[in-house]
Amino acid sequence: MPKPITSNTLFYGDNLPILREYIPDESVDLIYLDPPFNSSRSYNVLFKDESGREADAQITAFEDTWHWGNDAARVYHEMIQNAPAHVTTMLGALREFIGENQMMAYLVMMTARLIELHRVLKPTGSIYLHCDPTASHYLKVVMDTIFGTQNFRNEVIWQRTATKGDARQKYGAVHDVLLYYSKTDSAGFTPVYLEQDEDYLGRFTYDDNDGRGSYRLAPLDSPNPRPNLTYVYKGYQPPAKGWRVSLSVMEQLDNEGRLYFPKDLNGRISRKHYLQEQEGRKASDVWIDIPPLQGAGTEKLGYPTQNIQASSNEGDTVLDPFCGCGTAVVAAQKLNRKWIGIDITHLSISLMKYRLKDSFGLVEKKDYNVVGEPQDVPSAKQLAKDDRYQFQWWALSLVGAKPLGGDGGKEGKKGSDKGVDGVLNFVDDPRQSKLQRALIQVKSGHVKSGDVRDLRGVVEREEAALGVFITLEEPTRDMVTEAASAGFHHSPVWDKDYPRIQILTIDDLLNGKEISMPPSAFG
Repeated sequence: MPKPITSNTLFYGDNLPILREYIPDESVDLIYLDPPFNSSRSYNVLFKDESGREADAQITAFEDTWHWGNDAARVYHEMIQNAPAHVTTMLGALREFIGENQMMAYLVMMTARLIELHRVLKPTGSIYLHCDPTASHYLKVVMDTIFGTQNFRNEVIWQRTATKGDARQKYGAVHDVLLYYSKTDSAGFTPVYLEQDEDYLGRFTYDDNDGRGSYRLAPLDSPNPRPNLTYVYKGYQPPAKGWRVSLSVMEQLDNEGRLYFPKDLNGRISRKHYLQEQEGRKASDVWIDIPPLQGAGTEKLGYPTQNIQASSNEGDTVLDPFCGCGTAVVAAQKLNRKWIGIDITHLSISLMKYRLKDSFGLVEKKDYNVVGEPQDVPSAKQLAKDDRYQFQWWALSLVGAKPLGGDGGKEGKKGSDKGVDGVLNFVDDPRQSKLQRALIQVKSGHVKSGDVRDLRGVVEREEAALGVFITLEEPTRDMVTEAASAGFHHSPVWDKDYPRIQILTIDDLLNGKEISMPPSAFG
């Protein structure tokens, strides 16, 4: 039985073994997952270069989920042997109906994980699965089987983008789907209220300039005959069917200044509804009010914030097993929830570290833990051997840098940033708004003095303050000399000189050495 997770934690690796090894039964209050859709977009974002070709260093996370092969067949047979009978019946029926194809492989992968997610969810917990219409109907069958049809709460339709101009033979595909289930009928839910639209706001046309703000008038006429509510109030005759409220309520509204009295006693008393007291529009199962996605890297916090507010309380634990760029983790932190994030790419872990520091000032090992990353030079070398781009993104996270080209597998470089893998921004003088930059380059293979010279050229071309060269190998004497010849960057506010080009080894970073630079924030 895994030990309880007592601190916010990021896990690097495949979420299925991580769920089984680290997450205890009934320990999570809310699960939000945005798995790779079965529309051939690998792990939340498309990894293509600007020409539209697949980048050579394309992330291949979950590539096998799109193909029925040995891995999919193995997982399928494991579940047929070990899963509950109703799950095996469902899988067998789907396989017979769908066949051994990409969709079936995807559903097998999702079923194995949803079984574990059901296990770790508390009886009072809820789960939101974000998917697209390509697979939503199949995933609903899977979730009905695992969570129970009686625990289905909503299918939320979210308009995520405007209509695309290339939809000629069908209607434009503009929405995604959120499947919302609870584990039992004891799961809590708090309604979420949205801002009112302009038409509604335009109804609040009155203002007594008493500090209570604008209001609208609503009739106090009863819609149905109320013979017992046909009293005269302050000389105003009752409506034909009587008042909507009793005499005691009318007097209370009057004492609170919530009644409007027309000058003519033949007129009708109205009730004042103040705009600032309105809760807003209650969120429905059709969302058109959240800014559209322009790619996972620019995803807004709107919809995970709504889910977290509606289905959890402060101090509850939120789990995102496909956390990508960390939108749900950031929303959970913002709303004072505990969180657990799992991702299979170092790019995502690196981006999440950057976002947590940039948005909240959180520091790894102090404010949260990371499990599954290299802890020594031999494991770092193995990571570099397995995938040099994963190594690159992990190395950037050691210095808190933001990966460039981090919204895809563009070899960590793109456009005018060629030769730069990451960047750190800092304010050299609080009296000036312009940010200074430290440009980061990471090398996992053989290094030479020419590499340092090239970085120096990039720093000068980009007019950056500093350049940092991170290397797995020890630098040569010529490399150290080349770096020293670049001189220093002088910080006027700190009255201190910082080496313009710095060389840090992975061993240095693992042992706590940091970039020599001005603080990234004041205060």
